[in-house]
Amino acid sequence: MNFSRLDWTVLVFTLLLIIVYGVYRSRTSKNLEGYLLSDRQMPWWLVLLSIMGTQASAITFLTAPGQAYSDGMRFVQYYFGLPIAMVVICITFVPIFHRLKVFTAYEYLEQRFDVKTRLLTSSLFLLSRGISTGISILAPSIVLHSMLGWDIIFTNLFMGGLLIIYTVSGGAKAVAYTQQLQFIIIYAAMFIAAWWAIKMLPQGISFTEALHIGGKSGKLNVITSGFTEKGFDWKDRYNIWSGVIGGFFLALSYFGTDQSQVGRYLTARTEKESRIGLLMNGLVKVPLQFSILLIGIFLFAFYQFNKAPAYFNLAQERTLQQSSNAGEYAAVSQQYQKVQDEKRKTVAALGQALQQHDHNNINRLRAQLQQQQQQAGLVRDSIKNIVKKTIPGSDGNDTNYVFLRFVGDFLPNGLVGLIIAIIFLASWSSIAAALHALASCTMVDFHKRLSKSTATPLQEYRWSQAYTLVWGVFCIVVAQFGYNLGNSLIEAVNILGSWFYGTILGIFLVAFYMKWVGGHAVFIAALIAEAIVISIYSLDLISFLWLNVIGAVGVVLFAGIIQVAFVGKNNSVKQQPAIEK
Repeated sequence: MNFSRLDWTVLVFTLLLIIVYGVYRSRTSKNLEGYLLSDRQMPWWLVLLSIMGTQASAITFLTAPGQAYSDGMRFVQYYFGLPIAMVVICITFVPIFHRLKVFTAYEYLEQRFDVKTRLLTSSLFLLSRGISTGISILAPSIVLHSMLGWDIIFTNLFMGGLLIIYTVSGGAKAVAYTQQLQFIIIYAAMFIAAWWAIKMLPQGISFTEALHIGGKSGKLNVITSGFTEKGFDWKDRYNIWSGVIGGFFLALSYFGTDQSQVGRYLTARTEKESRIGLLMNGLVKVPLQFSILLIGIFLFAFYQFNKAPAYFNLAQERTLQQSSNAGEYAAVSQQYQKVQDEKRKTVAALGQALQQHDHNNINRLRAQLQQQQQQAGLVRDSIKNIVKKTIPGSDGNDTNYVFLRFVGDFLPNGLVGLIIAIIFLASWSSIAAALHALASCTMVDFHKRLSKSTATPLQEYRWSQAYTLVWGVFCIVVAQFGYNLGNSLIEAVNILGSWFYGTILGIFLVAFYMKWVGGHAVFIAALIAEAIVISIYSLDLISFLWLNVIGAVGVVLFAGIIQVAFVGKNNSVKQQPAIEK
């Protein structure tokens, strides 16, 4: 990767700007209200940017273009249920959380059910968010690993360490204000990269024709039904049904019960401002995600006219070229470049046919291009098999490196440093919010709830900082084991969340809508539903998005059955005092 002195200057200056700005904005009350919730004084627009910054991690910007490059646009269907979920959360979740003045969403569950249900739900959150955050640390580590060839263990320690320093010292207020600045820089830089890819297309190939080439290669598959000749494919990960239904349940759980998001809108000054922030997120998230994925389509079109790497992971490619399998890799790479040369001729002819509106040639060349695309895919599979054979523990998946390789190979000096900086910024934005959520639950749901001694506000503030540090170290450890996952990072995080989100959501649905069900029933139902979800995933019976539906519906059904059959409807809900502050 070509990384000049100017790139280093831009990278260091941008990162220092964020750190200094975060420290400047970190002045707040030295108590739990100040450290965890910014004294509940955030305006709606800052709540919106904080919500979006928390969900838009470095994984989004690093791997989403690669996801579209490899699999097309159908991943966007994953978000189709999100706007509906925002409406439900604003009607049901937000008023309850604001009225009770809770620090965490799980405090409500103790008042509604009992302490064991609260601790179980909080534990499920801590486990899922802790693992997912560890994977998120991998994204910027991958950048340094590929860019400088640094060992992935060292890069995890380096990136995680920098993140912990400003997160522990800053508190929720620093997180919110730095996310505001990060959000602006991130999206500006991403769209500059997209503009550059379009600008470098051959003369006569416009924005529209680039999209047409992507479409004829099967990449503009925005809406897919999931149906095949054998009926509906329940293992198909992204289609309109799994997106709207499974995505709705996932978004409902993520934004309604995941403390990393609940903690963002609990910082708002009023209930109304929380609602505005969430509803605006529902309006802009799908178009923004569509735009990020579209960058992958432009990269695909770009590489139809320019030499594409046989393998996008530059660090592993260097290892291959120095290994005993270097000759085999070189031979397969030559075969891949031959297919690419043929594709470039076809694409050039297709571009000319499009300009001349020659429909007969367009149809013929489209079929030829699709056949060549399949051939290229088969050769790429052979290359991945060589990688797996050569590098122990590698899965051969280079989806996470597509965008990064383009940045390093083709963008001008200075802009490369800015793009690398935004990957770091996006990582810090989402991970900082996640670490604060983990610290919030540990402090409020476990330390304060189970401790027999009374601490001063300053001591609680210090304990919260300590728990942020502990979770930061935990996430770095997780990152060490997550390097060779069999999916793109963006898929891996969503799969992990789907193991737990349905069960957590089901507990809250029972709490809100089934007032006759008590704590014992919902606790047992949650354990049963979670066991079923993990079993179904282990047996690979269904796409991961449906796990959210199964978990939530399972808790609701089992809780109702257990309450009626074993507990008794008249002995369901124990009246408990309001949450003490």
